[in-house]
Amino acid sequence: MNISPFLSINHPCDEALQWAMKQLVQADLRPIQTFDLHTARLAMHDCSCPNHGTEECDCQMVVLLVYGKAPNPATLILHGNDGQTWVSIANDSQQRANAKLLHSIQQALETNEPVSISKTE
Repeated sequence: MNISPFLSINHPCDEALQWAMKQLVQADLRPIQTFDLHTARLAMHDCSCPNHGTEECDCQMVVLLVYGKAPNPATLILHGNDGQTWVSIANDSQQRANAKLLHSIQQALETNEPVSISKTE
């Protein structure tokens, strides 16, 4: 599966999520959150972070299904830690997202970026 980040945001994942949701809605896209790592970890009592080795860390992963005019959604992944968030679109042979939808998502998140948001190369 190809989940290479196309955008890097200099904010914690929760802040980046709120910004991304707003940008997507303003672009007439419908994002639906389907996964939140913090929520998933609540059920596990001795789940320490593989990156930080502690239970209290800022690692976060959020998965959004983003719908446009095409019948099938695109999967948008926000993954962050240490105050930084990376945004990726899952796109592989088993989940091929509509090219127009992918372009709309990237355009919504890249063209309206605030000063503190930077694109990855």
